[in-house]
Amino acid sequence: MAHLQLFLFGTPRIEREGVTVNVDTRKAVALLAYLAVTRQRHSRDALAALLWPDYDQPHARATLRRTLSALNKALAGQCLDIDRETIGLDYRSGLWVDVDEFHNYIANCRSHQHAATESCQSCLEPLAKAAVLYAGDFMAGFNLNDSSNFDDWQFFQADTLRRELASMLERLVYCLSATANFEAAISYGRRWLSLDRLHEPAHRALMQLFAWSGQRTAALHQYQECAQTLEEELGVAPLEATTQLYKDIKANQVMPAPTPSLATVMAATASSQLASTMPEVEDDSFNSTPSTMLGYTSYPLVGRQAEWDTLVQAYTDSSQQGRMIIVEGEAGIGKTRLAGELTNYAHARGATVIVARCYEGEMSLAYGPIIAALREALGQQHTHEWRQKVAPHWISEATRLLPELATLVPGLPPTPPLDSPGAQNHFFEGLRQLLAALCGNGAKAGVAEASLLFFDDVQWADNASLDFLGYIARRLYENHICLLLTWRNVQLAAAAISPRHQQLVTEAQRSGRLTLISLSRLSQSTIKELVQSIAPAMIEPPTGLIARLYQETEGLPFFLVEYLLAMQKGTLTAEDDNWALPHGVRDLLTSRLAAIDGASGQLLSTAAIIGRSFDYDTLREVSGRSEEETITALEELIEQGLVVEMRVSTGAASNTRALQLQQSTPVYDFCHEKLRTLVYEETSLARRRLLHRRVAEVLIAQMRGQRSVTVLPGLIAYHYQMAGNTSAAAEYYQQAGERARQLYAHTEALAHFRLALALGYPATAALHEAIGDLHTFLGEYGAALKSYETAISMCTTPEIANLEHKMGAVYMRRGELVSAEQHFETALHMLDQSGQADERAKIYADWSLAAYHRGHIDQALDFAQRALDVAEVAHDTRALAQAHNILGILASSQGETESAYEHLEQSLSLAESQNDVSTRAAALNNLALVCKASGRVERALTLAEAALVLCNTLGDRHHEAALHSNLADLLHDMGRVEESMAHLKQAVSIYAEIGVEAGTVQPEIWKLAEW
Repeated sequence: MAHLQLFLFGTPRIEREGVTVNVDTRKAVALLAYLAVTRQRHSRDALAALLWPDYDQPHARATLRRTLSALNKALAGQCLDIDRETIGLDYRSGLWVDVDEFHNYIANCRSHQHAATESCQSCLEPLAKAAVLYAGDFMAGFNLNDSSNFDDWQFFQADTLRRELASMLERLVYCLSATANFEAAISYGRRWLSLDRLHEPAHRALMQLFAWSGQRTAALHQYQECAQTLEEELGVAPLEATTQLYKDIKANQVMPAPTPSLATVMAATASSQLASTMPEVEDDSFNSTPSTMLGYTSYPLVGRQAEWDTLVQAYTDSSQQGRMIIVEGEAGIGKTRLAGELTNYAHARGATVIVARCYEGEMSLAYGPIIAALREALGQQHTHEWRQKVAPHWISEATRLLPELATLVPGLPPTPPLDSPGAQNHFFEGLRQLLAALCGNGAKAGVAEASLLFFDDVQWADNASLDFLGYIARRLYENHICLLLTWRNVQLAAAAISPRHQQLVTEAQRSGRLTLISLSRLSQSTIKELVQSIAPAMIEPPTGLIARLYQETEGLPFFLVEYLLAMQKGTLTAEDDNWALPHGVRDLLTSRLAAIDGASGQLLSTAAIIGRSFDYDTLREVSGRSEEETITALEELIEQGLVVEMRVSTGAASNTRALQLQQSTPVYDFCHEKLRTLVYEETSLARRRLLHRRVAEVLIAQMRGQRSVTVLPGLIAYHYQMAGNTSAAAEYYQQAGERARQLYAHTEALAHFRLALALGYPATAALHEAIGDLHTFLGEYGAALKSYETAISMCTTPEIANLEHKMGAVYMRRGELVSAEQHFETALHMLDQSGQADERAKIYADWSLAAYHRGHIDQALDFAQRALDVAEVAHDTRALAQAHNILGILASSQGETESAYEHLEQSLSLAESQNDVSTRAAALNNLALVCKASGRVERALTLAEAALVLCNTLGDRHHEAALHSNLADLLHDMGRVEESMAHLKQAVSIYAEIGVEAGTVQPEIWKLAEW
């Protein structure tokens, strides 16, 4: 137990070895509390003015002396450190203060290296101990009637500590919830709510906890209490989120209780792994480093090894001569995190570390970040040695920014007016001398590390601060200081701030003391490394998680961490189909959009409707803006880093829209898909529909006369669908499907045709038939038959005959030859003699093949000859090619090699003349089989490889598998075993995918060799 204890939570009291120490005046207690909480030495004049504001200086100082005497006597001459001008506390005497201990427990959590608002399993014990310490509000019931300044100070201290308690209790609630310790979480939740009965997040947390712990009635009652309190105090209803949770609980549809999962374990293990990598320090005073105060993430630093090595080397070099380091990149790229790691590194090595941030809203406040840095540096001083290192007239210059210096250093000379010659240089030199003195005094004895002065988000720095930083950059050689800056380089394109930043870089480059590090986005492999590094080896990330994280975050570290934290909280799971935007990501994007309005905002909304990428012409036409307005707005969006110019030209386009348009119009891209999504969501529904319609109309105009363009119909259909014009959307989806089918993009064509059906395309029978054809190519035979059957129910007799023929072809592919022949017979029966001769020829050819596979050679020959006769009469070249193909197969089976060659060569020639890819592939395959049988293996190999290329083009999966199998046999016979096995593996892989229905594989499918 500490020798002397000061309790400031609740009614203030002092104890020595467990016995209460009585102090006879309230001012003495106030004085001790002020010294203990501020942890600084104060001048006698400042303390006298604080506690006796109505007294003149002599009387106030005299009263202070008497109070000090009484306090010193009560403390038995311990703890107070008094000299002629200043008063402080001597912590070497063993003084223990509950507020200090409270902050130490919170600092302990910060040493776990996660964001200040987050918790890990290691946080539970220190947070719980801190909660126990908070026995009541700061100095509850205590006040000084004649000192409003002290009362104000006491009020703000109490308010700050109360907010820290609320944050701490919230963290305890969510941390305990993640481990399913609902009873303890409810206890802390009730205490959290007691701090503010109007705080809906606390009400919701309790509702959720009660529901998870099986206390449904208590959960419903909690909502009623919340609604009643809000009505009585504010006259408002609960938020939608609270009401929805109430409805879910009432309907027994609340989300499942959390269980220890990958995300929870990741959060629990990250801090211990990070702690083991941090350098050991001997002095406890370095446990709470500046970077942890900034709330850096709990996750390991991955994918930045090269940048980290450069950073450490530059910092090491600065111990010999001053150096400037600039870390630049886009928002969320990890600049602050990387710089924070360096502050950890420097602080652990005993260096003085000063951290200041620049804020967008404070760009008009001159020297804001400089003042913050000076005050932090002063706050780190526990002795007066720094005063001896800087001349009084330089300190006097610094009082322009820090008036309190005049109190800390009495007797300073007056400052000269700033309009005198050289006044600004004197002012800057005074600031630099003071910083140098404060930084030089911060390292531990015997440590030669350079002091680190870190300014974060310098893109928001005011011009005056930039001028001073430039002044320091020109004089880096005079001090062993490492000046570390981070900024968003995309922001620096704005003309208003770019020149001064450039001048700052130029000053450092001129001195040869600049290290510039530009950060890029993380790769998918790096994201995998991160997830694996924070999860125990026995827990494997869910399938597809890494790819999905990369897709969602596009490699931005800040986004990645926010998604992982959301998974830790349970608000996102790997199984969710749609991931909501984490709050941190939404807040960052919203802040970046806040400065955009007017024409720029309207064009950004228009661009979000067009898509992730958009071209200048489409944007201008859809928005209705003039060229000048469009260009000006685009320039502003680029300057803000919201949009990037792709500069894609004709012939070298990698961007989809550029390929569509085949022109050199400028093409742009959103910096991140989530930004586009947010802009889209925040655009009103009515405006969205209007803009979608305009986009569709502009794309239709672009499509006219460009028959080679195949993507536009699908885009037009999508925009018409989003505009609510379903009939137009259905029409263009059908066109998109046809164009995709012409390119053998079967999967895409299927998707377009299905959408056309869903939106009410009138020619439903034709669509079902087309869908059946696509399923056939893909080897999805059950689905193909269902589509053909549906089409049959909507067709007339000639059309039904065609569909019956196609169904027979599907059954033949499946090896169900009897069913195939029945459908061929039905198809022929439905066609009268004046019907479609070419169709009859094709049916006879396919029926002949079925009969051949059944071993009915005579019947097969009869049908093949009929096919040839009908095709010749009709002068149908395609049907002739098919007839000669089956005659070639039959001739080969009878050992008539020359006749087989003749028929198959003729089939191939006819198919080539008609560009009939399917029949060409069949003829090539069958020719290869004939060549193999006659010993012409090299020729067979060439033909089979050519057939495989055609089948790949067609997307005919079944025939592709058969060709791989045939090639495997050929290569094996040639002694090329490895190549043979490669083709065999591909054949097996495809066969395993096609024709699978109800989990069973149909073996006849694997027997296909010729067709």
